[in-house]
Amino acid sequence: MRKPMVAGNWKMNKTIDESRHLVTDLVVGMKNLGQIDRVLCPPFTALWAVREIIRGTDIGLGAQNMFWEKSGAYTGEISPVMLSEVCQYVIIGHSERRQYFGETDETVNNKIKAALNHELTPIICIGESLEENQAGITADVINRQVRVGLAGLGPEDGSRLVIAYEPIWAIGTGLAATPENANDIHKNVVRVGLAELYGDDIAQSIRILYGGSVKPDNANNFFSQTDIDGALVGGASLKASSFLDIIKAAV
Repeated sequence: MRKPMVAGNWKMNKTIDESRHLVTDLVVGMKNLGQIDRVLCPPFTALWAVREIIRGTDIGLGAQNMFWEKSGAYTGEISPVMLSEVCQYVIIGHSERRQYFGETDETVNNKIKAALNHELTPIICIGESLEENQAGITADVINRQVRVGLAGLGPEDGSRLVIAYEPIWAIGTGLAATPENANDIHKNVVRVGLAELYGDDIAQSIRILYGGSVKPDNANNFFSQTDIDGALVGGASLKASSFLDIIKAAV
């Protein structure tokens, strides 16, 4: 059994004070929703404030990115050593990082290895663009991202991963893949690729989340699918009521 997970990626939103207000509401609303893993991923500036509010709960905390070196002359970067004092999770390879900041499958691979080496669970984002989708090469793109992004990781590493399939054309657009299509990608592309790397038993144990305009009114349809194990939620995680409704749908 794969325990469902719902993670909220706040992106570049919420001041420290706004984060405190949001998390205070979420902690109250999540009290009886512990059947699934819930993870909050605020901006770096709010990580410590959020950590203090969720301390003593079973709510997980994640960062939105990190660099792969432990320390050094990397102005503006955050290391896995720094995050491991605060977080349990880190989002790696989000399409916005790839699009705006030049991240590649190879740099994603470096970051995944660094996260695992410092006891952080990576939430690894993969997904195709609208042009790639329309060209019919979604499977090729996903297979490359899985193969190169996870290169050099053994079965013992594979069991510690979380994958998030986010079709780029569905992120922040209001568009979403159909639940059936997303499930087909999860089951017949992503999980098959994981099985080629780690064997079927481990592949079947790895959670694959869906991301891309997940909202309270469509969450049930996604979570009812066999191979969709939760969601990486963007805009809908910025409001307590909508994020809680998505979590309830997953429960």
